[in-house]
Amino acid sequence: MTKRTAAKYKIDRRMGENIWGRAKSPLNKREYGPGQHGQRRKGKLSDFGTQLRAKQKLKGYYGDLTEKQFRRIYAEAERVKGDTGENLVGLLERRLDAIVYRAKFVPTIFAARQFVNHGHVTVNGQRVNIASYRVKEGDVVAVRERSRQLAIVLEAVALTERDVPDYLEVDHNKMTATFVRTPALGDVPYAVQMEPNLVVEFYAKN
Repeated sequence: MTKRTAAKYKIDRRMGENIWGRAKSPLNKREYGPGQHGQRRKGKLSDFGTQLRAKQKLKGYYGDLTEKQFRRIYAEAERVKGDTGENLVGLLERRLDAIVYRAKFVPTIFAARQFVNHGHVTVNGQRVNIASYRVKEGDVVAVRERSRQLAIVLEAVALTERDVPDYLEVDHNKMTATFVRTPALGDVPYAVQMEPNLVVEFYAKN
């Protein structure tokens, strides 16, 4: 299984933040954007620029979703009762690839999408190979038995740079994760500050 390193690090550098908190992020050495103009002094962002950056950061965090995918999730968050920004985060965290990543079955969100697509994951005992599959409270996500000794899985379980959040009950011996509840923004262990309220403002005006 190949790993996409260029894409995720490019997102880090474009945002100017180590958005996954990865020890290997190039931002730990070079705190400027990619390309020949990356070291130019940044001007002050307009309100639109700030909102756009917040949207790109959140979208990039979940594996650089397409605009169409992200807008569809936003539209759903808007229809649900309650705070749209909180709903948006809740819906993103219920994606199967996000659960696989949070449970530390794989080291990155990009690897999680590929891991699911390749059929290594079950939900309630049934194989699911759609990364955007929406997990419900009480669902049990598991790594298939024949996939548990893959190097990528063993590497991820041993990672110390992130912890499993408390809205998941994870058993790394059985390689299962139970989705206990939909998290609020404050429950999600983002490595940097996410501002879904600015994403809401962005879509409200555009």
